[in-house]
Amino acid sequence: MSFWSRLANVFRGDGLIGEIDEELRSHLEEAIEHDRDPEEAKRALGSALRLREESRDAKLIIWLDSLRADAVFGWRQLMKNKVASAAAILSLGLGIGACTSAFRLIDALLLRPLPVSEPEQLYVLARRGIGPAGKFRTSDSNEYPLFQLERAAVEGPAELIAVSYAELSDLTYGSDNEVEKATRQFVSGRMFDSFGLRPALGRLLTAADDLKPRAHPYAVLSYDYWTSRFSRDPKVIGRTFRMDDDLYQIVGVGPEEFTGTEPGTAVDIFLPTMMHPGVTHSDWSWFRTFVKLKPGVAVEPVREKLATINQAVQEERAKGFVGMPKERVENFLHQKLVMEPAATGISGMQEDYRTSLAALGALVALVLLIACANVANLMTAQAAARAREMALRVSIGAGRARLLQLVLVEAAFIGFLAAAVGFAFAWWSAPFVVSRINPPDNPARLFLPVDWRELGFGLALTFGVTLLFGIAPALRASSVQPVSALRGGDDPHAQRRLMHALIAVQTAFCFLVLFVAGLFVTTFQRLSNRPTGFSAERVLVLDTIARPAQLPVYWDQVKEKLKAVPGVETVAMAGWPLMSGTMSNNFVSINGAPPAPVLTLFLKISPGWIGAMKIPLIDGRDFRLGDTNPGVAIVNEAFSRQYFLGQNPVGKWFETAPSGVRTRFEIVGLVGDVVYQNVREPIPPQAYVPFSSINPKGIFQPIDKETIIVRTLSSNPLAIAPTLRRAIPVARPGFRVSDIRTQQQIDDAQTVRERLLESLAVFFGGVALLLAGIGLYEVLNYTVLQRRREIGIRMALGARTFDVTQYVTFEVLTTLLAGSVAGLTVGLASVHYIQSLLYQVKATDPAMLAVPSVATLVVAVLAAMPPVIRAIGVDPATTLRME
Repeated sequence: MSFWSRLANVFRGDGLIGEIDEELRSHLEEAIEHDRDPEEAKRALGSALRLREESRDAKLIIWLDSLRADAVFGWRQLMKNKVASAAAILSLGLGIGACTSAFRLIDALLLRPLPVSEPEQLYVLARRGIGPAGKFRTSDSNEYPLFQLERAAVEGPAELIAVSYAELSDLTYGSDNEVEKATRQFVSGRMFDSFGLRPALGRLLTAADDLKPRAHPYAVLSYDYWTSRFSRDPKVIGRTFRMDDDLYQIVGVGPEEFTGTEPGTAVDIFLPTMMHPGVTHSDWSWFRTFVKLKPGVAVEPVREKLATINQAVQEERAKGFVGMPKERVENFLHQKLVMEPAATGISGMQEDYRTSLAALGALVALVLLIACANVANLMTAQAAARAREMALRVSIGAGRARLLQLVLVEAAFIGFLAAAVGFAFAWWSAPFVVSRINPPDNPARLFLPVDWRELGFGLALTFGVTLLFGIAPALRASSVQPVSALRGGDDPHAQRRLMHALIAVQTAFCFLVLFVAGLFVTTFQRLSNRPTGFSAERVLVLDTIARPAQLPVYWDQVKEKLKAVPGVETVAMAGWPLMSGTMSNNFVSINGAPPAPVLTLFLKISPGWIGAMKIPLIDGRDFRLGDTNPGVAIVNEAFSRQYFLGQNPVGKWFETAPSGVRTRFEIVGLVGDVVYQNVREPIPPQAYVPFSSINPKGIFQPIDKETIIVRTLSSNPLAIAPTLRRAIPVARPGFRVSDIRTQQQIDDAQTVRERLLESLAVFFGGVALLLAGIGLYEVLNYTVLQRRREIGIRMALGARTFDVTQYVTFEVLTTLLAGSVAGLTVGLASVHYIQSLLYQVKATDPAMLAVPSVATLVVAVLAAMPPVIRAIGVDPATTLRME
């Protein structure tokens, strides 16, 4: 009989048995037709049951048939215990879904190779060493004149590609009143060809488009942007748009799978690097340098050649660092050039979230292990209840392998049903987490396709989880001793020891999850509650552009016009908002001394800005309309402590020398400390200068962009945002608003990562507590059922309620304590791995230890109450009579 016929017979069931019976009857009828006695024919034929089984075994695949039978039986067992099965499937499904979701995020941001040819040959240049702020850093930014020298030096064995940092920019396809935003990236004309990319429409940028500054204003749209903005209209080729002061022509659309080299950011428009204003500046670092090695070329010789050129250029450049402290110059020259693998691309989001995603992965893995231990406990309890059934199976010939298969098939049902629930959860949760990574004005854009990578991970995880929670109950069930089990003498202590061990594991993992969750929650609370030194309440931030650049007097006119808008309390201007990530810094010298080795942060502000931001003016005065930069300055208390030993600096002066020419500033005011850039860092010295700047000839400098700060009367400042947007171009032609945010939104963006970790940690901590409580309840309930006779005897002999409670819970609570100690030990040992994610919190703080301890104790008490009540309610007479 063919394989396919035997395979089909496995699923025919009664039909196959009917055919065999019909064949046996035909043999008897044939013997009778040949005048044989019916009884003699039956005896000659042999046992009908044996013949039926032998014929059946010959006509099908035996192992597959046994597997089918066990699957049918396993499904019936699940339906028999619907509540317990549903709880197991949901808990496992949540764990599998969380792990799969975490893998999708990690894969999309850190593991998935760029969709380019030979991504393993792609590297990025970076400098490692002590930076201007005096801290060790890795910087991957580069200057274009240096890039040109490096590219020429290694041409042949490698191709160097300049790719700017992706940035959100204003553009218009019509009038200046129809401004929209898109993410742009300046790239070398050779990039697309080097990456092996082909256009979806039109053509891509070439080396000929990237030869002369501002000579070829061409643009290539990404496929994603072409789809979302133009609905894949082929007539987009040849259209123009204005960005900054240039008119670009669209020449093509990139391939569908390529969205740039920065995971987490989808580039909308690619432009030639020669259209960037920094291509002629040797001190302007604005792009990354990718190195695409030719096949067979080693990394180190290329790196050494690039390092030699880099060192020579930097030494020449350092000769112009007249105003920089000698120590900082030495640090600059001792930076090491490295080539880091960039097969998966490189982005700031990767650096920001690498440790966070690792911590998230560890948390979800712990939750999954808790769920596995929980289900293993449930199946162990069910196996104990089915000991007689297993003994009967052994008695009638079932081998240990068959019993293993029986229990593992049931576990597989739970595992794959849980996987279905988990995949549905992962499908929703991964995009949800991505939506919470970045603020609304600059959201993360991670592509989360469901392909062989995700499916392979999910199947491997499901298989591993099934073995993890199913193997211990299966081994326990398959080792049953028929005689002992049928007499009711199977050792219950062995079952309890296994279940107690699983409870200890659950408790340790649960304590660890709660411990880490407490660290993340405390970090977020302390960061979000850290005083910033200014008031973000009712403040609107209007990023404003003037085309062409306008003199300060016209910016003052716009400011005065906005003050008359209903609902406006006050208006001021600054170079950029506080805590926006933008900064300007310089070294300063006091009383003609050499520059101090501490960087001071600078910010241009208008008169009234200090009051608008509600920053306390400690001494001196605010700026006046006639004040100019350079000339006067207002400093903060950190500046006073750093340079004047905390004494009042008003009336004193300091100097800067950005280009070797000393510029003097008289200090006219002292203000309180504010968080300028990063809420995590200590507040550095800060100096505020007038936004009206003059050149050495005393002529006012035009300003092309400024941030207008508006404090409103309404508690909802965004309510008047449309009015303000319309009022600015009316107040002065050529002015327009590129973006409107609240200062609170900017502040909140500083703690996006911490907010995400806090919310996820609290969620998974709650899930871990729930699963641990269910597991503890299962063990105690099993203990009460197994010890009913003992409890009845003890109560008959006069045991009190306390004695019964202690008898039922002592072993489990001891196990609970041991698990908590183990979880705490592992938690304290692993804190240094997530230290970079924490802020002003220590693992040994009493609150960090008390929260998981109290939470575990509360859950233990709640889980123990129903079994204890059941134990106390045992009637000795009824129990002993039943036994």
